[in-house]
Amino acid sequence: MNLHTDKRYEEGLQSLKELILKMGEVVEEMIALAMKSLVDRNSNLVQEVIQRDPEVNDLEIAIDDRCLELLALHQPAASDLRFITIGLKISKDLERIGDLSVNIVENALEINKEPALKPYIDLPKMASKSQTMVKDSLDAFVKRDILQAERVCKVDDEVDDLNDRIFGELVAIMKKDPESISRSTRLISIAKHLERIADHATNIAEEIIFMVKGKDIRHGKISFEE
Repeated sequence: MNLHTDKRYEEGLQSLKELILKMGEVVEEMIALAMKSLVDRNSNLVQEVIQRDPEVNDLEIAIDDRCLELLALHQPAASDLRFITIGLKISKDLERIGDLSVNIVENALEINKEPALKPYIDLPKMASKSQTMVKDSLDAFVKRDILQAERVCKVDDEVDDLNDRIFGELVAIMKKDPESISRSTRLISIAKHLERIADHATNIAEEIIFMVKGKDIRHGKISFEE
């Protein structure tokens, strides 16, 4: 590579990183707004979340284009090649998180039309943990920080536990009060969407571990002591 080409290549890698972080920032905001629309019974926030979704889609396309440009015009070394290909995968996970946030507000919109079923305690905890997992996984991506990525993977179990607890509580409510079934099933759906957001954040963290170590830990046990 000559100096001019090398500079363009480095600028392309930096631009890719910035696009991914921007996409992450948008979906983090969508998660927070989605939960706020439910907890505050503020249906005005629903449209704000829905209107952010096209921005997420546009960022996914921009990331795809940048990755393909870097692959087509340059010959990335192994570490950069992993960085670029994982950038493609991260954008897919972030796009799905955006979609899941829209699913949450669509359920919240219907729930807000009826009296509140119960105080929301565990759902906001789930949302906070899931949102933090997204942020921390992207921080690990920027810093190439394996330990932080591994911590994200560990938090996924906490989100799963909250999901199980919410499901159990709402099933019990439905058994006692059949009129609660519609609201309860929508709340169960919201919890499931949050659990899936945490799964996508975990996917990102696992990809980062692969990016740094060249070791694929999906579908297997993670050794946090290596």
